[in-house]
Amino acid sequence: MNEAPVPAESRRISVVLKLYAVYCLVTAAAVLAIIAIIAVPLAQYGATLFRESHDVTLTMGLSILQIVILVVGAVGYVLFGVLVLRNRRRHVAQIAYALIGVGVVNLLLEIMLNGFGDNLIYDGVRLLVLVVISATIDPTLVTERRLQRKLRDMETEEAAEEGTLGRAKGDRGFIELDFFNLFWVFVVCSVLGLAIEVVYHMVVVDPGVYQDRAGMLFGPFSPIYGVGAVLMTVALNRFYRANPIVIFLVSAVIGGLFEASVSWFMQVGFGAVAWDYSGSTIFGLFPDPVAVLFAGRTSTLFMCMWGALGFVWIKLCLPWLLKLINLIPWQARYSVTTVCAALMLVNAVMTLQSLECWYQRESGLAPSSPVEEFYAEHYDNEYMANRFQSMTITPENSARA
Repeated sequence: MNEAPVPAESRRISVVLKLYAVYCLVTAAAVLAIIAIIAVPLAQYGATLFRESHDVTLTMGLSILQIVILVVGAVGYVLFGVLVLRNRRRHVAQIAYALIGVGVVNLLLEIMLNGFGDNLIYDGVRLLVLVVISATIDPTLVTERRLQRKLRDMETEEAAEEGTLGRAKGDRGFIELDFFNLFWVFVVCSVLGLAIEVVYHMVVVDPGVYQDRAGMLFGPFSPIYGVGAVLMTVALNRFYRANPIVIFLVSAVIGGLFEASVSWFMQVGFGAVAWDYSGSTIFGLFPDPVAVLFAGRTSTLFMCMWGALGFVWIKLCLPWLLKLINLIPWQARYSVTTVCAALMLVNAVMTLQSLECWYQRESGLAPSSPVEEFYAEHYDNEYMANRFQSMTITPENSARA
């Protein structure tokens, strides 16, 4: 007599994952215990320092924030370990998603405080493990994804035949906000944004003088425009028929805040300044309040440019881009995109590594590892200054611990 199959959600979690859960539980509990022991002395020291000198540096502020994130992550890993041991698959997937977000924030703080290097390996591996767990831990979710993938392939083939590939269905906006579309939005706008910035510099900022405004180690890419376009596409996709003033204002706010955030991160993490609008004025009459508020990281003029670009992007360029990326045969769209995304990821990692090694050299530190020696040999200070012509590295401006 055959036994009835065990429901997928009732299957036991593997021993390997349970051992990993025990490891997470023990290490997280140890972290919380250590922080509990040193919390009071640290708080007393911080209060005394602030009371005596009011000298709360950026480094101290980021360090405190990192401790807070460390506590949140440790609590999350305790819950993760308990849920795994209790075989709560769907809850494990949910807590894994939350821990991925905490892990990303922690990585950004670690880069700003200690640079981009071996210090990121441990946290990076844990983040990768969480991604794998979140995608595989719940068999019901895996089954749902397989069915959705088959349905997506059928719909893709039908849309390709009808000429509507990539368009959103119903009232979900203009385009589908899937990885394929958003990745190519990023790539195309990184190139277009770079071209616009180079032309603007040659015509307005320094007439007749060419300056390479690239933002990545390889290729004609300025990722700030690519990411900005992705943010605007996500924010405005449902409102592409909205009032032009609404589209302009939303684009201006998103673009300006994003530009200021990137500028702050680069300066805090690497002492790098690629643009500075300090001293900007409104028609030469009075100081630009936006530039003053954001310490020159963005300005009223450039927020207006972001607003105009967002409007032109949503109203005119997005339909054209959809036709362009749909030139990729639908049978090969995911494989081609995967390869290109992997190359772009390598480019991004090497860009951050090269900036880190440039920062170290500008700090007077000689290469002390094979990676640093590689970048010193192939991407020395002269090469970096020529590649990132609008950028300067000043270690004193960073918040490195």
